[in-house]
Amino acid sequence: MTEILIDKKKYVLIPEKNYRELIKKAALKTKPEKTFSVEEARTYSKKMIRKWAAAK
Repeated sequence: MTEILIDKKKYVLIPEKNYRELIKKAALKTKPEKTFSVEEARTYSKKMIRKWAAAK
């Protein structure tokens, strides 16, 4: 790990292998977005279309 100072800001350089490991760990900690079933998606899209149409 190497520290670099550019314009009074500190940056850290790490090997690519360690960087990839950090990305994997971060990805595992995030929660996946909720996906709709087909029926839920239809209901949601109809609701959004009606909301959009009412705004116009």
